[in-house]
Amino acid sequence: MASPEYEQLRKVLKPGLAIPSDPPELVREKMHRIHPTKYPDDVKVERTTLGGVDAAWVGTPESVGSTRVLLHVHGGAFVSTGVEHYIPYAARLSRPLRARAVVFGYRLAPENRYPAALDDTHAVYRALLDAGTPPDRIAIGGDSCGGGIGIALLLRLRDEGAPLPAAFVGLTGWYDLEMTGDSARNPRGVDPYVDPDWIRARGRDYAGPNDDVRNPLISPIHADLSGLPPLFLSCGEIDITRDDSTRLAARAGRDGVAVTLEVNPEMIHGFHGLSDLIPEGRASLERAGEFVRRHIP
Repeated sequence: MASPEYEQLRKVLKPGLAIPSDPPELVREKMHRIHPTKYPDDVKVERTTLGGVDAAWVGTPESVGSTRVLLHVHGGAFVSTGVEHYIPYAARLSRPLRARAVVFGYRLAPENRYPAALDDTHAVYRALLDAGTPPDRIAIGGDSCGGGIGIALLLRLRDEGAPLPAAFVGLTGWYDLEMTGDSARNPRGVDPYVDPDWIRARGRDYAGPNDDVRNPLISPIHADLSGLPPLFLSCGEIDITRDDSTRLAARAGRDGVAVTLEVNPEMIHGFHGLSDLIPEGRASLERAGEFVRRHIP
């Protein structure tokens, strides 16, 4: 049974955020509205540039003295949000992971199509390595579309023979931009944050008219995942991208990758971002933290 806090929140979360016909400018306006930039006083933020990309180090009292690093790839449907919108989210992750977090502003679609966001993510990761951060102290994280970009980074690093990070945390990730999963075709409830046609439209914004959205670096559901580090995949039962995570987990298992999957009862897309308001979000992030701390002692 969902918490009273979540039930109360569901009453005020109305569909309307994800309108497939919305132009990118309107998507940005709506997304920025639900990603406030204020963060708690105990959060320490250091703005920087990594690999030529605008970034920020985000620390909390829980991360003091830790050598763990979380490189988090932000959501925003490929077309919106940036560093300032994700500092609060990074702080929420820093606490249970007991890690310093890095958030960065990859180039946005449709002005900058694939592989711009992936290239920027790759540049930031390589900058961390070049600065002396051991890869076995790094976890990659990603929420929503950032989850798919994060998996694509792992695939690119593997194929390059580059050092891989120790773990991956995907939070209601987008791994199939065609939205072919049963959760998209036969949703179990109303998800106010996403719509299948809206995700398909945003995927086309990212891929452009000429790239195939089935490209494994665009939709990692089609990838051979062998050789990747352990994965933590968290999704919601009502989330229309739920089966992106469940199918990716099944593929990872077949490809010999260690994977932890959790389907959170009654939860919607992006519920981790509501962790300041609902205990379900906090509990899932705690489990993500336990996973990362297990793989990066």
